[in-house]
Amino acid sequence: MEVIIKKAGLRLDKALADLTNLSRSQANLAIKEGTVLVNGRTQKAKYNVKTGDIISYEEPKEEVLDYLAEDIPLDIIYEDQDVAVINKPQGMVVHPSAGHSSGTLVNALLYHIKDLSTINGIVRPGIVHRIDMDTSGLLMIAKNDQAHQALASELKDKKSLRKYLAIVHGNLPNDRGVIEAPIGRSEKDRKKQAVTAKGKPAVTHFKVLERFGSYTLVELRLETGRTHQIRVHMAYIGHPLAGDPLYGPRKTLKGRGQFLHAQTLGFTHPRTGKLVEFSVQPPAIFQETLDKLRAGKA
Repeated sequence: MEVIIKKAGLRLDKALADLTNLSRSQANLAIKEGTVLVNGRTQKAKYNVKTGDIISYEEPKEEVLDYLAEDIPLDIIYEDQDVAVINKPQGMVVHPSAGHSSGTLVNALLYHIKDLSTINGIVRPGIVHRIDMDTSGLLMIAKNDQAHQALASELKDKKSLRKYLAIVHGNLPNDRGVIEAPIGRSEKDRKKQAVTAKGKPAVTHFKVLERFGSYTLVELRLETGRTHQIRVHMAYIGHPLAGDPLYGPRKTLKGRGQFLHAQTLGFTHPRTGKLVEFSVQPPAIFQETLDKLRAGKA
């Protein structure tokens, strides 16, 4: 594949990422491996491209993903013929993707639950919504397409209840508040989301539950469900999540990623029309950290 540089001055890795489907890290790796040529010659990633430069590169081979049933322990909070509610552990990816071909929630669902909706194909069977790998807590799973459509529609209409617990840096000045700021892909780092005028509308409600001086325990309610929404919004107002490796500071609470737990999930049951609500306590490391903060030992 080839691209022609029309704007000079960018680093080679940045220019390649901007002009192709490669991520910055993929571009860097390809440059190091010598598969990227500038006018027929290899260059380093820091090379500043010039107008008219012809960059040739190889498209990375797609990783073949296996969607196999795996006997992975699964905490099923509720299940009937239409829906299931799962308490996902921290550290588990929701569905297979490049770099995570097994050990995901989908692999576990295929083993433990016989029927799953097919709306999202073999990639995300039964998955109506997602939470990040290092976020623990509740997810709704659709067992047939009719249930999936009803649950997805309710999410779109902002009628589902999704409450989270989080430990954030700093002492919030207000006991309650609403963060309303559009979220989209960061122009500076493709791996991140950011508050940007080009983003989609995003609304997060927060309520302070406990204050610990340098940290605060908050309850957050999602009105919308953008990628990394809570993590981006809290960092945006100057109170990033403790332990967040992407949006938070390096000096933070010791854990296994961000201290964020999807504690409460409520929705209209697609068959009965009744409102159902489920809650689960955060994982042990979350509760142990709260105990240390209360004792002034964190």
